[in-house]
Amino acid sequence: MNAVVAWLEHRQIGLYLVAIVAAGVVGLTLPGAHHLEAAIEPVLALLLFATFLGVPFAAIGKSLRDGRFLAAVGVLNFVVVPLVAYGLSRFVADEPALLFGVLLVLLTPCIDYVIVFAGLAGGASERLLAAAPLLMLAQILLLPLYLLLFIGREGVAVAEVGPFARAFLLLIVVPLTAAALVQAIARRHRTGVLIERTMLGLMVLLMMATLFTVVVSQAGAVGDSLGQLLVLVPIYVGFLVVMAALGIGAGRIFRLDVPATRALVFSGATRNSLVVLPLALALPASLSLAPVVVVTQTLVELIGMVIFVRFVPSLVRNDSEPVA
Repeated sequence: MNAVVAWLEHRQIGLYLVAIVAAGVVGLTLPGAHHLEAAIEPVLALLLFATFLGVPFAAIGKSLRDGRFLAAVGVLNFVVVPLVAYGLSRFVADEPALLFGVLLVLLTPCIDYVIVFAGLAGGASERLLAAAPLLMLAQILLLPLYLLLFIGREGVAVAEVGPFARAFLLLIVVPLTAAALVQAIARRHRTGVLIERTMLGLMVLLMMATLFTVVVSQAGAVGDSLGQLLVLVPIYVGFLVVMAALGIGAGRIFRLDVPATRALVFSGATRNSLVVLPLALALPASLSLAPVVVVTQTLVELIGMVIFVRFVPSLVRNDSEPVA
């Protein structure tokens, strides 16, 4: 079992890409694949449960007292990112569905696989884990405000708080509480230890399942709207490049150490596409293209994360570290 888990972890990035490609093929060829979108939230909740099990809650408490890192994450995601998102969204300002989808995904910082990718790059993943509930709560409160500023009253009218609050409950509160209970049980009973080991061993497979479910359920819609969506690729690529530079700069301004700066770079660049997708799917028919706008960002971002894992350690390193 340990050998299998080690093999999966060593090859996880390649396996994620395989899952995406396979999902694209199945989604484009299998009629009715879009019905799998109902499985997105359950699979994502399991992934987050396993993620929350990965770091002891004592470490989370310690990280929550790290005011400098939390301030850096907050400023980068809720002051800097909105300015960048607004500027990039001007390229699709004449297309309401594209505009709404771009803003919806770019204004919401990631709280799930960012932890995995930051860890792969030597970032302080436990600090991102501690910040996840705060990031989710902040985006629930601030997203309507930013949409009001950037789109107008019609943006707030269609972006109801209800679906986002539901996502916070199902994807943060429930998995986090369950993880805390399992860790408490594990201190006294072998059953808790077994659950911990099993879920942590399934991390790579759960990530693959999540990516497969999202892509397979939306591949048909992406294929049908490919011509309209191509304009989004340079926007999303530009966002990754700009936020990488700004994340490094913010790390220096806040005088963060190397692992924290790497984590900050990933936090600023990765978006909450998997969590906001259910919200996008609940939008009215006039914005029916918004979900595939979100999925397009996911696909671009995942390729970007492969590149980030390779190059962020070289861009953010101690002077004593060798250049990779």
